[in-house]
Amino acid sequence: ICSLEMNCKELSESFLFLANNGVVPHTGERILSPSRTKRTNALMQTCGFYDEAGQFTFKVGLPGKSGVGGGIVAVHPEKYAIAVWSPRLNKKGNSYKGMLFLEEFTTKTKLSIF
Repeated sequence: ICSLEMNCKELSESFLFLANNGVVPHTGERILSPSRTKRTNALMQTCGFYDEAGQFTFKVGLPGKSGVGGGIVAVHPEKYAIAVWSPRLNKKGNSYKGMLFLEEFTTKTKLSIF
């Protein structure tokens, strides 16, 4: 995510295939097999936030990936992809406000994988 230039809508749409078993929803194009999609989401869940992956899993409960530009994208398999952006980074290199928003979002909506 570090070198991409897109807005939050475009970023979330680019990750929708990971929420749709590897298929781009609006075209039907298969990007990954269901098995590889599952593994990609698992990698994001365990490694997508540098040294803060465990905290993100605990607080937000979604596979996701952060970038040093302040962007975060998270995926709820079979439901949605969401992207946020706020450039202020915390000490671990992740968007401070982005992480707070996603924690509040999944807490209030109860739309996490846990």
